[in-house]
Formats: sequence, structure tokens, C-alpha cells
Amino acid sequence: MKFGGTSVADQAAIERLIALVRAERQAEGQREGGDARGPVVVVSALSGVTDRLLGVAAQAGAGDVEGARTSLQELRKRHITVSEVITDAALREPVVAALNREFDELERVVHALAVLQEVSPRWLDTLAASGEILSSQIVAAALTSHKLLGSWVDARKAIVTDSEHTAAAPLFQETTAALMAHADPPLAAGRIPVIGGFVGASAGGVTTTLGRGGSDFSAAIIGACLGASEIQIWTDVDGMLTADPRIVKSPQVVPHLSFAEASELAYFGAKVLHPATIQPAVARNIPVRILNSHRAQARGTLITGQRPPTERPLTAVASKKGVTVVDITSTRMLMAHGFLRRLFEVFERFKTSVDVVTTSEVSVSVTVDDPRRLPAIIEALSGFAEVAREEAMAIVCVVGDGLQRDPALAAGVLASVGDVPLRMLSQAASRRNITFVIRESDLPAALGRIHDKFFSEVIA
Repeated sequence: MKFGGTSVADQAAIERLIALVRAERQAEGQREGGDARGPVVVVSALSGVTDRLLGVAAQAGAGDVEGARTSLQELRKRHITVSEVITDAALREPVVAALNREFDELERVVHALAVLQEVSPRWLDTLAASGEILSSQIVAAALTSHKLLGSWVDARKAIVTDSEHTAAAPLFQETTAALMAHADPPLAAGRIPVIGGFVGASAGGVTTTLGRGGSDFSAAIIGACLGASEIQIWTDVDGMLTADPRIVKSPQVVPHLSFAEASELAYFGAKVLHPATIQPAVARNIPVRILNSHRAQARGTLITGQRPPTERPLTAVASKKGVTVVDITSTRMLMAHGFLRRLFEVFERFKTSVDVVTTSEVSVSVTVDDPRRLPAIIEALSGFAEVAREEAMAIVCVVGDGLQRDPALAAGVLASVGDVPLRMLSQAASRRNITFVIRESDLPAALGRIHDKFFSEVIA
């Protein structure tokens, strides 16, 4: 059971979490063939805390010690207040002491970074990881104080990663061994392990993070390594929606998705799920369920390897703003083998992924959603091609297994967009999605038209 930041935002949220864990534990114990152990609980930082910690890092790097200390003092006060959810004073006192030790250490780190006036990725991970380390200790003790035996497991001992700071990749064999050493004994003793998401450590014991949204990934890693029967993502919405509710009025919950559909939607902008979450679950064929911690009675979305047939040909439409299109043109590309390899080696060298790729005889167009290294990428590409960039673009990805069955469906999707000009267009061999790039300013119109045509009826 993974709980996001809004699900551990304050005392009331953690009390809801405790009720959900209690209900799950009781249901599993009563289920025929159920596993009476667990569940394993994975928590994000308190809502907004990771952003505040990254802000502290920026202040420290700029030499603003007072600003950084003030932010840390506010965060310290908030965590101590939230820890009052631990009703047993004997349990709360050591947690408050641990919180104070963590914040004392963070203040020492801030002073050191202010002197250096530089925050390396390694120190950025040290600061950013604190949110989950703090919240998981509070939740573990809160469960115990409410008659559910929680057991804090330090994520830095349980999740083993490579040394790619701020975007570390898990080492599954080592992580499985670490979880067996640190999470399995509490499970065997009938306790509930509580682990901070997003956080791990290299084989050498140096703190790392899995990248933003990595708490979902942590839950899937832990579920896969421990052989969980299900991975639950508890958030603040009712499930995966047919479109972005900030852009489209009244989107509907999708009750059932295939792994492949969910991967496409998550990668292309569906914010409910971190794109990497699906990967460990797919490998072990573990169902993923998205649920609302504020409305436990809501049906949610179930994601499995295959989903049952439905009359609706399309599943949902995802979108991603803030995209840059990069056009690479070279007349020397004509019949020249090795051009694409050379081109993509540049993106690999600068650790920048691309979302959509289209090619013609003499040009390649790609989209990038992380522009930080684009100037260097363009400079490198300019050594063997002409390069142009176009900002303020958006990706629209229409997903549904029906696209495989009905060749005319893709044409219908494009027709529904009307007079919105398409900058790029792509459909993979799996024919599970059709993806196009448009101006960001055209996104509301395009999404609204697609949703009106294909999702206006209530999903059964």
C-alpha cells in the first residue's frame, strides 16, 4: 500500500491511512487463501515537503543561510505537529527526538553547502530524501500507537540502487536481498513494515533518490521483490481518468486498464501514476490498483496484464505540456547508414530522453520535455546537421486496444481534432496508441473535441 503526499499531509490524513491499513489487514486475514502478514506500507513525504527541501538546497547553494534555516525551522515545526498523531507518549518521544536529530543534521548540511555555494547531485539527494525518512518514521509509530504494530524500515538499507544521483536505478537482485534482510523479518513477526518511497542508497551506502514521483516506483520495486499479491497506489483522485481534469470538464474514471495501456498513459502525461511504476509490476504480473484515500469506497482503477473486452474502443487520452520539438535536418542523411545512431548518441551522452520521433528522407524530428541540456545537445548536433527548435508545444496521446482492431479508428481520432494543426504524428507498430504534437495553446480545444467524441458516454 503506497500513500502519496496528500495521504500523509497532516494528522487527519494519517488517521485515514491507519483506518485503510486496518481495513486491508482485516480483509486479507478473512480472505480465503489470503496472506495474514502485512501489508507493507510505502509513504511519500508530507505534501509539499520535497519541494520545500529542494528550495532549501537552492537557498544554501546561493549562500542564503538564513532563508534556508527559516525554511527548515518551519518544516521541523510541521513534522513535530503532525507527529501528535502518535497517541502514545512513550512512542512519540523517540520519534520527536529522531525528527530533531534529522533537522539538526540538515542545518549542518545547509551551513556547509552555503560555504561551498554549490549543491552537488549527491547533496541534493541527501536533502530531498529527508522528507520520506521523516514521514515514514511518523507513520510507523502512529500505526503502533493505534494498535497496529508498525515497524520502520530505513529505505536507505532496503532499496539498493546505482550511483546516478537524483535519478537512480534500482539493482533488483541486491534490493531483493536487502528487503529479505530488513522487511521480511517484521512481516514474519506479524508487523507492518513502513518504508519511505523515492529513497534508496548505492551499494556503498550513499543516499540516492529515484527521481520525482519515485515513491510509486518504490512501491512497485518492493512489491515485485517481495512477491506481493497486489500493489495499491493510494492518492487523492478516484483512479486513472479519461483525460486531464484540469483541461477537460468531467472526465470519467477508467475502471480497468491493461499494463500496456497504463504505461502509455503514464508516460505521456497521466499524472496519477509514475511512468516507471508499471515496469516491475509487469515483470512479475502483479496487479496495480489506484485508489482514493479520501474516498475509500470509490471503485478505483485496476491495472492487469490483460483487461476484459469493452465496447468502448478507446481507453483514455493523455497529454503533456511544456514540450520542445527539435528538428534535425541533413541532406547528407540521404541513404546514409549510421545517421540515426550518431544523432541519438548525442541525446544519450547528455542523458536526455525523447518522447516522440518522426523521420523523413532528410530530417528527424523529436520531442523533449526536459530542456535543461538542450543548448549543449543542439551545439553537438550542429556539428553534422542543421538544427531548429520550437518551444511551447504539447503531446496528445490517445490510447486504446481498439486501435489494433479497427484501422479506421485512428482516422476518426484525427478527424475529431478538426482544424488544429498537427506538428508531428506517430503510431507505433503495436497500434495501441496514436500520438501527435500540437501547439500548447491548442491543447484545450484538441482534448475537448476528442473527449466529446469518444468519451461522452458513461463508462460501464
